[in-house]
Amino acid sequence: MRRRRLKRVEVKIKQVSQVPANQVEVAGASGTKIQWLLGSQDEPENFYMRLFELEPGGHTPRHDHPWEHEVFVLSGKGSVLTVEGQLPLARHSVVYVPSKVEHQFRNDGDEMLRFLCLVPKSATY
Repeated sequence: MRRRRLKRVEVKIKQVSQVPANQVEVAGASGTKIQWLLGSQDEPENFYMRLFELEPGGHTPRHDHPWEHEVFVLSGKGSVLTVEGQLPLARHSVVYVPSKVEHQFRNDGDEMLRFLCLVPKSATY
């Protein structure tokens, strides 16, 4: 049997504590921080990974964009506001937001709402 030759790639590992957390400075956002866990500096092939932290009462801006994104809630409680209304979120919720769909994430609880958000490399923010 012939051995398959594996492609040599650099596997990257870092700690969340090594990634700066920045306040989201966009109109309509409040009490929201973002960490680009995997971004352009890491040269991923297809996706960026971000960690969001929303303080109690915090929220992202109401917005839409030409790319989809996927969200996994790590901790806390909140909601995602869509044209269908306010949909509840809790630990281990999984959210798919299609492209061009208006949405807003909100922390409706008493503790930090933390979620991972994956976007394609074509995303501009």
